[in-house]
Amino acid sequence: MDLEIRHLRLVAAVAEVGSLTRAGDQLHLTQSALSHQLRDIESRLGTALFLRVGKRLVLTTAGERLLASATDVLDRLQQAEHDIREMSRDRAGSLRITTECYTCYHWLPPLLLHFRRTFPRVQVRIDVEATHHPVKMLLAGKIDLGLMSTPVRDRRLVSRRVFDDELVLIASKHHRFARQTRVRLAQMRDETLFVYPPKEESGPLQNVLLPAGAAPARVEEVQLTEAITELVKAGLGVAILARWAVQPMIDAGTIVGRALPARGMRRVWSAVTRKDLAASDYANEFIDLLERHAPTTRIGKPAAIAAVRA
Repeated sequence: MDLEIRHLRLVAAVAEVGSLTRAGDQLHLTQSALSHQLRDIESRLGTALFLRVGKRLVLTTAGERLLASATDVLDRLQQAEHDIREMSRDRAGSLRITTECYTCYHWLPPLLLHFRRTFPRVQVRIDVEATHHPVKMLLAGKIDLGLMSTPVRDRRLVSRRVFDDELVLIASKHHRFARQTRVRLAQMRDETLFVYPPKEESGPLQNVLLPAGAAPARVEEVQLTEAITELVKAGLGVAILARWAVQPMIDAGTIVGRALPARGMRRVWSAVTRKDLAASDYANEFIDLLERHAPTTRIGKPAAIAAVRA
């Protein structure tokens, strides 16, 4: 591109006042400097932009065409500068978030309401489609914050640990596991296991069961937590879910929960953002809310519980 913003401002100023001297007063440049810039523009474009009629400079047809574009571009830039200053002054903007676990979307809405009271001009959008590829979407600039249990080592991203939770094996109250206080990994070989899709990214399956040689007899992918718990209640299989998501059903006696393995499984969750957003006050406030209000076991859970990715 041959033209620069300063060229557009020059054309607009000269067209308005009709002389280089008066345009120079507007732009705080000398008549000589503006004359040199105008010759430079016309040389780059290969045509004259102004004709001298008496003591006044008048636009040529090419000049009129450039002025129309210059006016539009300069207006847009001015509006953009205004909007950005307003965003900074009034704490306005947008925050696009995703999580690495569908169940987390169940408790986010109340947290978002709390956040909105502090930042009423920040639009929060949840991107469910980015659930399976949060790092890729962060680096592409398509989301601003990812709630993740997978460790992130990309230097372009900033990770802040916010909470942890425990995973628990759930089964029907009529299942054989309901009569056991302890479930051995080897017993999973005879079971149907319900997991979120894709199964290749299931932490309990890929990081615990398969390495222990305890591959379930059958693995079925189910998108929704509610559907998984209903299938488990019906005795069609078992699942491994966050304890906070199923504890009410365990307390009500509609399903049973067992640690698997005996020492349990834990996920450590972090809020991940790009470095350019890490200093944002509203992004940090959202992360603070995650620390204070996420319905999980707090950081400090005994280290004896094994860590597992989502």
